Amino acid sequence: MNTLVKSCTPGSTFMTMDEQLKQLVQQAQRYASQSEERELALTRLVDEILRSCKIARPSIGQPLFSIYKEIYEQLRKKLFYNIDEKLDKYNPTFLPVRTWINDLRNRTYQEVLNDEQLKKLALEAQQHPPLTELRQYALGELVEAIRLSGKLAHPHRQRFSPQFYDLIYEEAVNKTLTYVCRKINTYDPDRGNKKFMNWVNFRLDRYIIESYHDLTDSRLSELPSLSDLEMIVQQEEPPSLFEIIREIIEEDSENLFKQAHIKNRPDANFQAIALARFSGKSWDEISVEFDISISTLSVFYQRCCNKFRSQFRE
Repeated sequence: MNTLVKSCTPGSTFMTMDEQLKQLVQQAQRYASQSEERELALTRLVDEILRSCKIARPSIGQPLFSIYKEIYEQLRKKLFYNIDEKLDKYNPTFLPVRTWINDLRNRTYQEVLNDEQLKKLALEAQQHPPLTELRQYALGELVEAIRLSGKLAHPHRQRFSPQFYDLIYEEAVNKTLTYVCRKINTYDPDRGNKKFMNWVNFRLDRYIIESYHDLTDSRLSELPSLSDLEMIVQQEEPPSLFEIIREIIEEDSENLFKQAHIKNRPDANFQAIALARFSGKSWDEISVEFDISISTLSVFYQRCCNKFRSQFRE
């Protein structure tokens, strides 16, 4: 997301986020390894990167605490090390700075978010009463950490074509993470060889099969689901039904799809998100575009799909 940011220097011009990151990287490259100047430059770069960190983000009106503060400090330390290790060999001519930064940040997520940290996040979520702000915050952090950890399994991959598997896998992951949120109190840290992700991936395995049956059954129904329509867009000749549904969402003659939006984010409305999905964008891309977590986007999207199904049927 090329968000415009303003330099702190009086009278300076606006820079995109990519330009600012590139400037910070080049500043750090000018200094010798292990010098004080290099460490200061790297600290500024790491702090700027972590401003858009998808986890360990403070709850509204509260500083980081408990496991969230621990994870943030580990991310900060590990990201500093990973960037410093690769900095002198990086050449922006061959690789865009955003791609380089994202690769290092994703690697850092996976290194820090091990099973033990994920377990701590799950146990922290159990400590807060259901429907409280802290419970919702804890579950949001847990879901994002699971996604970023790289530890979600890919069961039954060999049974389906890559294109079809990607479709049912994303659906199964969403169902699994919803299950984690709803059933977090049933998680027992002493079961599943004491591995938190064993509990998660066991459920994912079952939802892969369930999503397969749901999708194949729905293709025989009178009207395909929006999940079907997303698959249709990948085919060479989309049937007219897909075009009709897409046109209905684009025109939004009753202003229904645009009015349905994520709380306090009218720009993140169902129309914008659905059209982004139909155009082939992944949830990762949409998450970056709106600066909203994948879990929040996908749950909102599925809720709207159910809410507006009667309109699509008409």
